[in-house]
Amino acid sequence: MEKHEAEAIVITCIDFRFQEYIHNWLEENFKPRTFDRGAFAGAAKNLDTILTQIDVAVRLHKIKKAVLINHEDCGAYGVEGHVDHHVRDLHAASKTIKERFPDLKVETYYLKLDGAFQPIV
Repeated sequence: MEKHEAEAIVITCIDFRFQEYIHNWLEENFKPRTFDRGAFAGAAKNLDTILTQIDVAVRLHKIKKAVLINHEDCGAYGVEGHVDHHVRDLHAASKTIKERFPDLKVETYYLKLDGAFQPIV
């Protein structure tokens, strides 16, 4: 039986404006393409959904890393979509993921409208 493992799960927003940027970033950062991908409006805003997907990816695909990518001008955040809110949500999501899945590495990013990925540490 073929090995059925993935390096990571990558969680992004559904916003079509960012898909080419995300695709290119994934091509550069995951070779070969060994990642699961989930897309939800607001990305890290939907922590319960994300945790469910991470749990599945850990159990079935033995992932070692979770990558969360929020973005600028996110409609799911509406008027509350300022960068500080995204950073708070990404930090909170990272903390919760690390508590629930202590062996997982977590990376978080804020994607700008111009395609620049800003790491959130």
